[in-house]
Amino acid sequence: MSSLAVPGFARPHRWLRAHPLAADALLAVFAYAVVVIGSYAGRGRVAHAPGPGFLLLCAVACGALAARRSFPRTVLGVTAALTLAEIVADRGGPPRTQIAMSVVVALYTIASRTERSAAWRFAVVTVAVLTCAVMVFGVPPWYSPENLGLFTWTALAGALGDAVRSRRAYVAAIEERAVRAERTREEEARRRVAEERLRIARELHDVVAHHIALVNVQAGVASHIMDSRPDQAKEALAHVREASRSALSELRATVGLLRQYGDPEAPTEPAPGLGSLGRLVDGFARAGLTVSVTGGPGGALPAAVDLAAYRVVQEALTNVHKHAGPVARAEVTLDRGPDALVVTVLDDGGGSPPAAPPPESGGHGLLGMRERVTALGGACEAAPRRDGAPGFRVHAVLPLGGRP
Repeated sequence: MSSLAVPGFARPHRWLRAHPLAADALLAVFAYAVVVIGSYAGRGRVAHAPGPGFLLLCAVACGALAARRSFPRTVLGVTAALTLAEIVADRGGPPRTQIAMSVVVALYTIASRTERSAAWRFAVVTVAVLTCAVMVFGVPPWYSPENLGLFTWTALAGALGDAVRSRRAYVAAIEERAVRAERTREEEARRRVAEERLRIARELHDVVAHHIALVNVQAGVASHIMDSRPDQAKEALAHVREASRSALSELRATVGLLRQYGDPEAPTEPAPGLGSLGRLVDGFARAGLTVSVTGGPGGALPAAVDLAAYRVVQEALTNVHKHAGPVARAEVTLDRGPDALVVTVLDDGGGSPPAAPPPESGGHGLLGMRERVTALGGACEAAPRRDGAPGFRVHAVLPLGGRP
């Protein structure tokens, strides 16, 4: 049953937290109802029923509670003064200390929202004044249960408010400490990552620079004495081979430190290129996608350009098969110019109207394709076809001479 009650009260609780003035107004109405019910319930004779003056004082005192968050000290002063006035005005009759309910709420607000020393000063003064007044002007004897009850309720309100303030401060301190510890942990992690990257970069520099310098010197010696002293040239080339093998081993060991547990092993086959484009197209054909290829690389390409062109075609055809479906048709055009290789992949969208580009939030294909082309100094565009026909167009320009 409790599990069902909590969700039922969650929405009113959120609304009251978002509207504190309305919450305080409801509290004022509730306090007034408690005061009035208590004043009637404690009377055994009709002659002693509360009069209109008492009800008016209670209405003003409880109504002031609606401003308890904005003006807590003023509300405490008003409620305490009205309670004191009722105690003095009712001298000789039965005490009507029910009006002190407004003081209890106001004193709790002061104690829970004010610094401890100031809150205790307000609490001590309020409790002392009201207790002395009811003991002097109330019905004797001075130690009657109702007189002591006023002292107990007001003192308890101050103590409870101070306990709530202390708990709030403790929770806030714990949360702030946790946030600071999390921030410090993240900063420490970033610092260690940066230090580790710097250390690995230094090691890579030392390994590559040392061995490449050695290879360069030995290769220069071999080239210089190749005709005159072939035996020494062979020895220098042997040193080149040994230095290159050592460099590769150390480089592999250093890069291996960057691998995480479960990462796939480094591939042993050569990197794919446009020479493997036929196998790629056949694979999509077996999956039902019709692909036509126009043009070609026109000779040997730089390794980076060859790989990037292959990946662009692969990612474009994958998106065609994924988003346009197996009934779509794709056309790959390779146009090699004097300075750049232009790769264009068009599809007919499977007969559907032009659509927005495939979303990149679910994967990183288009983003990786653009980054790969941009790294070579080229440009990549992926958008609906410009001629208004259904389908999608991927257009990549790959410079052949590196970054322009």
